[in-house]
Amino acid sequence: MSRPRSDWQRVAALVVCVAAAVAFGGCGARETRAGKASVEGVLLVGNGAEPQELDPHLVSGVPEHRVLSALFEGLVDLDPATLEPIPGTAERWTVSPDGLVYTFYLRDGAQWSNGDPVTAQDFLYAWERILTPTLASEYASMLHCVANARAFNTGEIKDFSQVGVKALDDSTIEVRLEQPTPYFLSLHVHYTWYPVPRKVIEALGGMTARNTKWTQPEHMVSNGAFKLAQWEPDKVIRVEKNPHYWNAAAVRLQGIAFYPIEDAMTEDRTFRTGGLHLTENVPLPKIEMYQKEQFPFLHIDPYLGTYYYRINTTEPPFDDARVRRAFALSLDRDTLVAQVVNAGRQPAAHYVPPDTGGYTSNARMPYDVEQARRLLAEAGYPGGQGFPKVELLYNTSDDHKRIAEAVQQMWNQALGVEVQLLNQDWKVYLNSMNTLNYDIARSGWIGDYSDPYNFLECFLSGNGNNRTGYASDQYDRLVRKGASIMYKTGRLATYQQAEDILLADAPIIPVYFYTRPYLLSPDVKNWQPNHLGYISWKTLYVEPPPEQAR
Repeated sequence: MSRPRSDWQRVAALVVCVAAAVAFGGCGARETRAGKASVEGVLLVGNGAEPQELDPHLVSGVPEHRVLSALFEGLVDLDPATLEPIPGTAERWTVSPDGLVYTFYLRDGAQWSNGDPVTAQDFLYAWERILTPTLASEYASMLHCVANARAFNTGEIKDFSQVGVKALDDSTIEVRLEQPTPYFLSLHVHYTWYPVPRKVIEALGGMTARNTKWTQPEHMVSNGAFKLAQWEPDKVIRVEKNPHYWNAAAVRLQGIAFYPIEDAMTEDRTFRTGGLHLTENVPLPKIEMYQKEQFPFLHIDPYLGTYYYRINTTEPPFDDARVRRAFALSLDRDTLVAQVVNAGRQPAAHYVPPDTGGYTSNARMPYDVEQARRLLAEAGYPGGQGFPKVELLYNTSDDHKRIAEAVQQMWNQALGVEVQLLNQDWKVYLNSMNTLNYDIARSGWIGDYSDPYNFLECFLSGNGNNRTGYASDQYDRLVRKGASIMYKTGRLATYQQAEDILLADAPIIPVYFYTRPYLLSPDVKNWQPNHLGYISWKTLYVEPPPEQAR
């Protein structure tokens, strides 16, 4: 026997039906922006923050990756369903028996969006550019698996010809690695490996010039399935189908519009009123309601990532590891996740997500208020007395604010310290972290590929993604040693030792392991969820319901 529904449940169900009708062209619904776009073959996407830039060598975030993966293509792509490497701009490759030398063969039909051929030299120019020290790319370390790439990036060697990449001819590239790297092919889906248009960059400032006009629609040349058509900051980025893409005939989308909507409630409302096909997020207060009412457009996928707080270790009071550990130990992750975060996320008592490339950490950062208070007292702040006011920085978002408010209260009650909250928009927030102009900052890391190294390398000394000032010779040695070990058991054991040091030194405070909640229109076809959140734009298409298509 079914249970009678309450008035609230009936109202909520009606809201779901109305939302479905309004947003997706149901019977009698008015035509919406998303409905019109479906007829035109254009996908409307909520992209979170306004991208920092559209230069593949000068960005480090997910909002940027989404747009860049539509505009550019690396040598290798990923199957969005299995995440197995598949041919991209390279039609095939070979690997030497020792796993050190990869030879890539470019497609005959690979072209830039202006019709020029994509050559091996274009890739080498891009890799030299990102590794050149004066460009100061935060993500240059993604290429450090290549022989001598790190030495060139740090200035130890000056001649790029000594780096293990070579154009054997215009369509053949040889890459020699420092050591066998099992995930090497998967790296190439990341924007740091994309080719960039040498002629355009050189004409508009040169290889190491930052923030030039080459990424503007009137100048940008790209090699992906789409090309840049419009960029109105804080309004929309539009890309349109690239007729020169080697596989253009198979691309069914005519274009994509990326909308930078930082406020999750606004994005949710935009979706429900027919303004988007896909959201970047779902507001935390809405998730439980949508689950309860079985809102048909809600999806929650596994997501290989960790939400954490980053600590500026270069300034007091957080230059003292005892203070950092006190803050880490006094965070009640179980309560935070259960009462604030939900959405199937798990409390993170360690940093690397479980089962990342077969690795699950056995380290734990427990919730231990008494130990936290002892450490704070040892550092000279018994009961929080004399502790200076510190700021907790987060990028503008109601969800980040809710979490920060809960954490602020936990630290005040457990440690007797006063923490002020500060929000900044995405670009300002990134600059604050890059310049270490913060005390504690909300952060998150989503895996670029499924291996512990991708998480642990972020906190190597001098790594562009470190942004804490943390440096440990022992940690560096173990992380690099782990990357060089051939057999899996030894690699993972070494990574465990490194993570133990990271948690003991506490330059970061893990909070929870991500899931990925989003809203998706049924007009979107061929959607393939995966734990990296990788979206293959070129294989998607939109199709309105039959009654709307007529």
